[in-house]
Amino acid sequence: MMKISEKEVEQLAFLSRLDLPGEELADWTKTLNGVLDYLEPLNKLDTSAIEPAAHVLPLKNVFREDRPQQSLDKKLVLANAPEEDEGFFVVPRIV
Repeated sequence: MMKISEKEVEQLAFLSRLDLPGEELADWTKTLNGVLDYLEPLNKLDTSAIEPAAHVLPLKNVFREDRPQQSLDKKLVLANAPEEDEGFFVVPRIV
């Protein structure tokens, strides 16, 4: 039977960017161990004849043909811009 420790729950919370107060750590450990106990019967299933798969259904990317075409008119594109400067969009500085 697989068990998760409070230290592992604390690490999981850290990686998930969750602030778990000390009093909640024990509750979460108990809850997560309950989930693992619930899933334990799955470990007893014989999966030797099942081929590993990343996806259940086959994946197929649908791309349109890449063709050169006329660009949009710059004035038309900038017509609804809240602010523009010398033919470019003005956006908030992010630094």
